[in-house]
This record gives sequence, structure tokens and C-alpha cells, in this order.
Amino acid sequence: MTDIISLSACGSFRDELAPGTFVLVDQFVDRTFAREKSFFGPGLGAHVSMANPVCARLGDALEGVASEMGIGAVRNGTYLAMEGPQFSTLAESNLYRTWGCDVIGMTNMPEAKLAREAEMCYATVAMVTDYDCWHPDHVNVEVTDVIRVLTENADRARDLVKLSRIACTIDHCLSPWCDRALDAALITQPEAVIRNDAPVGCRGGQGVGCPVNRPGGSAVKVLECIEG
Repeated sequence: MTDIISLSACGSFRDELAPGTFVLVDQFVDRTFAREKSFFGPGLGAHVSMANPVCARLGDALEGVASEMGIGAVRNGTYLAMEGPQFSTLAESNLYRTWGCDVIGMTNMPEAKLAREAEMCYATVAMVTDYDCWHPDHVNVEVTDVIRVLTENADRARDLVKLSRIACTIDHCLSPWCDRALDAALITQPEAVIRNDAPVGCRGGQGVGCPVNRPGGSAVKVLECIEG
């Protein structure tokens, strides 16, 4: 596996992003706090760059296919990832709007960060199902609304991913923030880490399934981690 296209329901913070709209987000604000956020830990430290969390190649493929299919997809936008499982308060919803966020959901973090640590290309299709709770002319979000809109969009979402997958095979990503994210991320002393081309990530010397093996990739396998 080299690419991840994530499909998720989201609430909208913008009038123009109405329910049924697909948003190809390019940035995230991570407000989660009770989830495992890294494959790394004691014995091996790494700090990958998240400046550009979404793969431009996957974004281009999704945008192109969506246009051909006549899907109302909007390129770019900021996704606020909330912890959940409860929905937002009105105060939170209004605050996030002032931050410049476009949509809100509970899914895409920390998965985008973990994909980056795994040196995998990642993109999100955020499917708007509601206006969260800020909009004075729309009811507050309820699970029934989310399910209804997702069901209406299921076929379009399935076809979008299927055709984008075909488009993505044409050109492989060699951007440093996807395939080679770990090249400049490891902070542990080099002599404590043994590198090879095996597609395995690590955490304290234990492989945790970092499934990367692509042309030009630079996966890391930790065979032994030494404290200090």
C-alpha cells in the first residue's frame, strides 16, 4: 500500500459549502487529545513535517476525476478534527469559524499524521452533511442527517475513489513530504538505528506495520533501538 484516500463525513463552517459538497481539504487543525498520535516512542524519536499534510498528486487526481464526473468538489480547505464523540457547542462552532476553518469532523486526525510517519501519500474527501450548529437558518447537526446525506452520496464517493485510484497509477509521488518524510525526521542518534529498505515502521524497537515500499521510497526498519 502506498496511497490513502480517506472518506469522511463533516460539518460545514461556510454557507457556500452546503450539505452534499465534497471538500478536498489541504490543511488540518488537530483538536484531538485522547488518541495515539505516533508510531514512534521510547528509544526512537521522530518529528515529521506536517506543513503540507495532503499529497498534491492525490489531490490533483481527485480534483480531475471529480470534475469529469460532474461532482461539486471544492479544492482546498481547512479541516478541524475534534475529539468527539459529542458534537460541538455553539461557542466552539463559532470559535472555529473565526479560526478560518472550513469543515469539522472526528476522523482525519491523527490518521493524517500517522500516514506521514509511514511515508504514505494521503488525501481526504470530506463530505459535507450539515452546518454543525452555527447556522441560524439550519437545524443543529443530528446523526440522522449525517446518515441520510452519506447514503445519498455513497455511489458518487465510491466512483470517485475508484476512478481516482486509476488516475493515481499514472504518476508516482516523489515529494519529500510524502515518500521520504523520515529522511530528515529522526532525532535519535544514527548509531542507535539500523536502516534498510524494509517497509516497516517502529516504536521502541518494535515493528508496528508501516507499509511502505514504493519506487524512490526511503522506508525505515528499526532492528535495534538503544536507549540514550
